[in-house]
Amino acid sequence: MKERKIPERMCVGCQQMKLKKELIRVVKPKEGDIALDPTGKLAGRGAYLCNDIDCFKTAYKSKRLERSLKTQIPVGIYEQIQSRFTD
Repeated sequence: MKERKIPERMCVGCQQMKLKKELIRVVKPKEGDIALDPTGKLAGRGAYLCNDIDCFKTAYKSKRLERSLKTQIPVGIYEQIQSRFTD
């Protein structure tokens, strides 16, 4: 019997492959604002970040999150996401 494949995703901050469960998904739905997706099941374009403030800062400075989601992200949304890491 085949072993089940464990889903992995790449962090947009540090560019490392990690287990999907270890990452935080940021999603941009077709209509609506960019938001965190704790369940990983919201429809829309998603990007993954490690649960580490340094990865978030790297993704912010290099605009990798914007490139992954193919949209401009307002500063207010970045602050919302950053507050998730400081909690």
